[in-house]
Amino acid sequence: MRRLPCLQAAALVLAAPALLAAHAALAAPAPAPAQAEDARLYAFLDTEFAEELRERPQLATQLGLKEGQDRLDDISDAAALRRLQRRRASVARMKAGFDRAKLSSDAQVNYDIWALELDRAELSYRFRLQAPPFYSFLYSTHAQLPNFLINTHTVQDAGDMRAYAARLRAIPAVLDTAIQLSEASDAAGVRAPRFQIERVITGSRAIVTGAPFDDGAASPLWADAQAKVAKLRAGGKLDAAQADALLADTRAALLTIKPAYDRVIAWAQADLPSAPGGRVGALTLPNGAAWYAAALKLNTTTDLTADQIHQIGLSEVKRIEGEQDALARAAGLKDRQAFYADIARRFPVVPWTDALRAKYLKDANAALAFNRTLLPKYFGKLPVHAMEVVREPSFSEVAGGAAHAAGPSRDGARPGRVYVHLLGTTDATPPSALRDLMCHEGVPGHVMQGDIQVGQSSGPKFRQSARYVAFSEGWGLYAEALCKEMGAFPKPSDDFMRLDAELFRAARLVVDTGIHAKGWTEDQAIDYIVHTGRAAPDQGRSEVRRYITLPGQATGYKIGMLKIVELRGKAERALGPKFDIRGFHDLLIGSGSLPLPILERQVDAWIAARRGS
Repeated sequence: MRRLPCLQAAALVLAAPALLAAHAALAAPAPAPAQAEDARLYAFLDTEFAEELRERPQLATQLGLKEGQDRLDDISDAAALRRLQRRRASVARMKAGFDRAKLSSDAQVNYDIWALELDRAELSYRFRLQAPPFYSFLYSTHAQLPNFLINTHTVQDAGDMRAYAARLRAIPAVLDTAIQLSEASDAAGVRAPRFQIERVITGSRAIVTGAPFDDGAASPLWADAQAKVAKLRAGGKLDAAQADALLADTRAALLTIKPAYDRVIAWAQADLPSAPGGRVGALTLPNGAAWYAAALKLNTTTDLTADQIHQIGLSEVKRIEGEQDALARAAGLKDRQAFYADIARRFPVVPWTDALRAKYLKDANAALAFNRTLLPKYFGKLPVHAMEVVREPSFSEVAGGAAHAAGPSRDGARPGRVYVHLLGTTDATPPSALRDLMCHEGVPGHVMQGDIQVGQSSGPKFRQSARYVAFSEGWGLYAEALCKEMGAFPKPSDDFMRLDAELFRAARLVVDTGIHAKGWTEDQAIDYIVHTGRAAPDQGRSEVRRYITLPGQATGYKIGMLKIVELRGKAERALGPKFDIRGFHDLLIGSGSLPLPILERQVDAWIAARRGS
């Protein structure tokens, strides 16, 4: 097999002392245990997870389960403390009731992850004031609730639609709680930036504008409800009278959310005059340095410091730019800047139009389908569910917004999806850039990863939902390089654009740590991500605002990818002709999302097993 070009050496930067110490802290796998003890542990964990799902009905819906589908999660402080106390008690019971040394290596992984989740929950709870519900550019509650109903709450029968209406009626209580939590953060000195407060106002207005709130075209939720009922009607699951009754109930429920969104808007408007518009980042928040260190730990699953990550980013930027220069010279051009100039001439920046949007979605869906045909040579475990590329809902769409993905439900009733923002301007989307994005978000990236994860059947059920940013986003970035190896884009210009996407992720390491650990301003960060990370202006501003309001998340991509590449190189060197690329990928993607130290332990065990075979 061809190695991923020029990446093995770069991955060695992760061999930092702090990370090695984290690895050493994990106990070694136990010798062969009794299967009965594994089964007993998994029965325990399944019972514990079932209890967790009763408190997190939205997670149950994401997994394709019906339980609690007429409720929304309780986001109050009291509920957060209750969940933390339940997890503390659960881990204590596990440690008291099971001897880890008697478990198989696979069972030890699940034991360790269940215990690790308590540590992560403790960190999140400790810094909860630093992450109020309307603070995040990506995950603000005002948009997440309708997004969930439109894109995650699947309607297959009349009961599901009645549950949809019940969830609409539950939205006001959640929004009111979100306002209370935001006021508590405000009082503690944690203020959302001005741009985010403005976005809450415009997004909230978009949700409650249009029918049935006024005489305009259907609002996003009303259009969704009508489409869901129409689909039931077309499938013969309802008669006309039943459909009308469901729509009447949903319409009445929908009208209950407007006063709550009006309260959100009123809170945001009152907050706006004093919202910070200058300095940004964790260092501007109370206890901000400690919060950022915790955010890095949560997102990378390592003990790497901000300074270490910043230096990794600078090193990776330099390496990638060198590879781009080499490709440019091979193509007969002076350097990477000349290559970029040639691309700009061929793909000028233009406003999005309906025709361009339709072409983009058609080409993106075709890229997903093509990538699936390339999988069998590289994977034994293959995705089984449908997948699609769709446009981001209007109330959360922003110019230059980042694409994102959601895996399918376990039963496949909800397909895997890639969501793309198609506002503002576009560079007419070079085909290689679009294909690279579909490799990351779709196949063999996130959607495929989610498809395999929800199909797991041999371990405890909580692993179907566990997600670690460094592994998941690291896999997505690794998938881009793997697509080159698979033949998804063989031209030098294709590889240049793949490197362009990787350069952008390397620049993120520099920018995220610059904002939150080195006191960078928003404009300074935008300048770096645009000129060094090669982001378009709209994208650069959107991305930086995401990093400002979601500290550490953007660092997981490159840190995770470097670890995966490092582990692949380690396996190739150790196994030589015994190295099996399909087996290696099945190990990674089939194990579900893992903290990076545990992932390394898994790969080491796989290497040892294959050596002895």
